[in-house]
Amino acid sequence: MLTAHFHRILIACTLLGFYGFASAQPVAGTAVLTVKTQASATTDVLVLKAAQASFAEYFDLLALPNDAVVPADIQKNTDWLEQAFARRGFKTQQLPNDGKPLLFAEYKSPKPDAKTILFYMHLDGQPVLPEQWAQANPWQAVVKKRDAKGQWLEVDQKALQQQPLDSELRVFARAAADDKGPIMMLLATFDAMKAAGLSPEFNVKVLLDSEEEKGSPSIHAIAKANAALLSSDGLLILDGPQHQSNQPTLVFGNRGATSVTLTVYGPKLPLHSGHYGNYVPNPAQRLAALLASMKDDSGRVTVAGYYDKVKLTATELKVLAAVPDDEAALRKRTGIAQPDAVGSNYQEALQYPSLNIRGMQAAAVGDKAANIIPHQAVAELDLRTTPEADSVYLTTLLERHLRAQGWYLSKGEPTDTERATQNKIASLTPGAGGDAARTAMDSPLGNWVYAVLQQNNAKVVRVRMMGGSLPTQQLVSALQVPFVILPLVNADNNQHSFDENLRIGHYIDGMKTLLALLQTPY
Repeated sequence: MLTAHFHRILIACTLLGFYGFASAQPVAGTAVLTVKTQASATTDVLVLKAAQASFAEYFDLLALPNDAVVPADIQKNTDWLEQAFARRGFKTQQLPNDGKPLLFAEYKSPKPDAKTILFYMHLDGQPVLPEQWAQANPWQAVVKKRDAKGQWLEVDQKALQQQPLDSELRVFARAAADDKGPIMMLLATFDAMKAAGLSPEFNVKVLLDSEEEKGSPSIHAIAKANAALLSSDGLLILDGPQHQSNQPTLVFGNRGATSVTLTVYGPKLPLHSGHYGNYVPNPAQRLAALLASMKDDSGRVTVAGYYDKVKLTATELKVLAAVPDDEAALRKRTGIAQPDAVGSNYQEALQYPSLNIRGMQAAAVGDKAANIIPHQAVAELDLRTTPEADSVYLTTLLERHLRAQGWYLSKGEPTDTERATQNKIASLTPGAGGDAARTAMDSPLGNWVYAVLQQNNAKVVRVRMMGGSLPTQQLVSALQVPFVILPLVNADNNQHSFDENLRIGHYIDGMKTLLALLQTPY
C-alpha cells in the first residue's frame, strides 16, 4: 500500500505542475506500483529543484571558518545559521556557551497532538592545514569530478545547475560533509516542503553544537539547563558517514572518546648528547618502551583488563557479521596488509575499547634537530570507550599499568625531591571527551526510521555501534530521550583530514530521506 507521505507529495507536486506522467490505464494488479513510481519521480523533481537552489547558500556557509578554538568564527557561523533557519519559519534561540553559542531552532507542526523529534548536528569543524589541501583555500568550496584515470579535476560550479545533475560531482571544503552538509540538507528539505505546500508531520527541534570536534565539553550542562526547551520524543543525530557500501545506514550507538596526555620526564633541561649520552636516561627512549608495553605486535592492547568488560553474545556476533563490509576493499583503501587482531571482522573490532597514539613529541627533527637528550617526551593518546568500559575505567587501568611497569606518577612537573628519589617519573593527565552510548536495535524510534529507510525496497545497513565518537551519551543522560544515528554523507568524505568532500548524490539522497521522515508521523 502506498504510504501517506507519498500521497501528500504526489498531490502537492501535481498541483504545482511537477506531475507530467501519461494517464494510461494501468494493467490490473499494477496500480499501486504505478502510483509509487509516479510519487517517487515527483519527489525526485521536488528535491532536485530545492537542492540546486540551495547550493549557493551551502557554499556561503562553507566559506565561514568554523574551528571551535576561535570563538569569533563560531559566533559568525551561529549568526548565519540562525538567520537561515529563521527564513524558513523556525523560531530560534542562541544558547550561551562562553562565546561559542549553540543554536536551537524549532518548527511546530500544524498536526494536533504531534510528537516531537530533536535533530542534533554540529556547526563547528576540524582545524585545517591549508598546504595539505589540493585547492587554494579549504574554506572556499570547489566542485570536482574524477577523470578517466581516477584523478580529481576541478570543474565549473555551474555544473551543479545542469540537467540532469551529475550525482558523482563532489564539493570539496572543510566541513562540507562533517557536518555542514547535513545541516544544509535539512534546510533545503524545508524549502522543498514549502514549495509543495507541505508541513512536517511532527514538531521539529534542532540543536546545533558548537564544540563537537572538541569533545562537546559543555553540552551536558547546557542540555540539562535547557531540558524543557530541548524536550522531545526522540533524538535523531545527523552525523557520521554512511556504510562504505553507500546503502542507507542506521546506527544504534557510538564509541566514546577521551584524550590522555602521557609525559615522561628526563633531566631538568635538554643536555648535550656528547657530554651526557650513556649517563643521563633519554625520556624519548623510555616513552617508546612504555608505549610498546601497551600493545602487542598483533595490535591488541596488553593493559590488563582492557577488553574484559565487553562480552558479545552469539546473537550480537551474528548482527555484526550481517553488515556488508568489503574487508578486502577496506584494506586496499587504507593501505594495510592486515588489520589489528582485536575482532574477527571490522564491525566486531569497533565493539571494543581502543588505545590510539594520536601524536608524539620530543625535541625536534629535520633542520631544527639538535644533538641533545630532551628534557621530556610527550605522547597524546585517545581512548575509544564503550558503554561497558568508560573513560574512568580505562584511565584507571592505564595508571595501574604504568605503576606495574615501575613508573612513579607525579602531578605535573616533578619536584626536586621527586627527581632525587624516583628513577622513572611520568604524569598521566586526562583531557576532554565523552563516553559511549548505545540503544536497543528494536526501539520504537529505530523501527520508525528503519521503516522509512526501507521504502522502495531499499536494503538498510544496521550498525550496532560505530567507531567514531559523538556527544550522544552527554545528551541522552541530560535529556533522558531515546536516540538513533542517521548518517547521510559518503563514506569516503575525508572528514577530519585534508580534501574533505561531499558527494552530490548523497546530498540529494539525504534530502529524500529527510523529506520521507518529515512526512511520516512518528
